[in-house]
Amino acid sequence: MNFVAIDLETANADMASICQIGLVIFENGYLSGEWKTYIDPEDYFDEINISIHGIDETTVRGAPKFPEVANNLRSYLEDKIVICHTHFDRVAMHQATQKYGIRAPECIWLDSARVARRTWKECAWKGYGLYNVCKMLGYDFNHHDALEDAKAAAHIILAAINESGIDIEGWLKRVRQPIDPKAISTGKAIEREGNPEGALFGEVIVFTGALEIKRREAADLAASIGCKVASGVTKKTTILVVGDQDVKKLAGHEKSSKHRKAEELIGQGFPIRILKESDFKEIAILSDEFA
Repeated sequence: MNFVAIDLETANADMASICQIGLVIFENGYLSGEWKTYIDPEDYFDEINISIHGIDETTVRGAPKFPEVANNLRSYLEDKIVICHTHFDRVAMHQATQKYGIRAPECIWLDSARVARRTWKECAWKGYGLYNVCKMLGYDFNHHDALEDAKAAAHIILAAINESGIDIEGWLKRVRQPIDPKAISTGKAIEREGNPEGALFGEVIVFTGALEIKRREAADLAASIGCKVASGVTKKTTILVVGDQDVKKLAGHEKSSKHRKAEELIGQGFPIRILKESDFKEIAILSDEFA
């Protein structure tokens, strides 16, 4: 049972702005190595992101840039089964390699959130975030530290294997199947409530700013991968998608009312992730690929 688990932290809403990488290596089901590094994202740090992971410009001063660790990272991931919790880390890796024109590691990705949803009924339809699943399992960790989060994702995989009796190769097949194997999935979104079999089911998404695609199309796309689409930001919101050109305003004071509301709620402890439109599209593509 060999795999690598990875987690990434970002400096701002641009998912290419990786500022920390943590990974753990498991061989025959046992931890055999780990690696953690700060990354200079060559970008600004948003106060919201700093409040989540505590990393800022001073933390990464003198740290390597992503191209400087790319070969080392590739040596860990190439041709391996790589665990991440939800698609966000995979997308961040893809966006960073695109940003620098670097070849992405060729590996087999396995989403530990999808594994958890198919293992424990308690988190099949909600509460399958990394912290919630680990709390259910009684696993304590320092959330939003990349190495700690990578270890947590690995723990979920090991616990799921022990609980289900399905080995890691079996899970690569199982995550492509319905959460309830007996259920008949229509593959259609249900009135923008989100496809219950979608990879992001349980997420509540809101769009703001100037999008490249029509809002109706964006809403349909979000619903197809499981997101409930809402018109305004509330305490139930989990994702805010901002038009790419509006992301450039994030360091200033020209944010939309929805964006400001989301940041206000983040400041109060609500787990809202802010994404730019192109990152959302990439997540949608990858989610559909693994549906």
